[in-house]
Amino acid sequence: MKQKDYNSCTVGEIVADNFATAKVFSRYHIDFCCHGNTPFTEACRNRGIDPEVVVRELDALQENMENNVPDFAGWPIDLLIDYVLKIHHRGIRAKGPQIEVLLNKVTEVHSKNHPELLQIQALFRDSLSDLNNHLLKEENVLFPYVYEMFQAKEKGRKTAKFHCDTILYPIEVMESEHSLEGERFEKISLLTNKFTAPEDACASFRLVLQQLRQFDEALHEHIHLENNIIFPGALKLEKEVTV
Repeated sequence: MKQKDYNSCTVGEIVADNFATAKVFSRYHIDFCCHGNTPFTEACRNRGIDPEVVVRELDALQENMENNVPDFAGWPIDLLIDYVLKIHHRGIRAKGPQIEVLLNKVTEVHSKNHPELLQIQALFRDSLSDLNNHLLKEENVLFPYVYEMFQAKEKGRKTAKFHCDTILYPIEVMESEHSLEGERFEKISLLTNKFTAPEDACASFRLVLQQLRQFDEALHEHIHLENNIIFPGALKLEKEVTV
């Protein structure tokens, strides 16, 4: 199998082409979502990692391709948005408050010996509040217009421009908010030693760290799909169908 020239790609492009590569980047703590536009070589060196080491892992992954990895890059944009809404938006609203309840209980019991829990609690609370506003903007403003553009293209017709002339502006806002969430969860990861339970952690403490890790992983996929596939696709669509 012909290997990809990763050095000519951004990390976001690599993951968009094959989402299985996200596991490799996550292992090296290379941000493929909020900083997906960073060139591969630069992203590796920013983490103090030899790019050739990562290339070997990516090549090995390509040679042993898993068939069950979704081909997100091959999905039509309306299906991608459906997936984000039904998997990620619903997931945040369903799981976020459950995690917060457990985190509050763990913080109440363990913050005396683990004061970092107070900061984690505040970061997660602010994240849920800001994410709720973020999701509403996507659901009520941006995504309905992208659906409209997609339908226009499917029917071979044109559609009116976005109310503020272009979707570039709301997309820039969404990307900025994504970066803020990425920074928050990077702080949570640092405060929890990469979501690792301390030796004196009870079952609830261990469970909430596991749930925070899963929430973080889902958020990475969510942001990746929007920043690296949906948003570029929507801007391309805008050029094709608006008048």
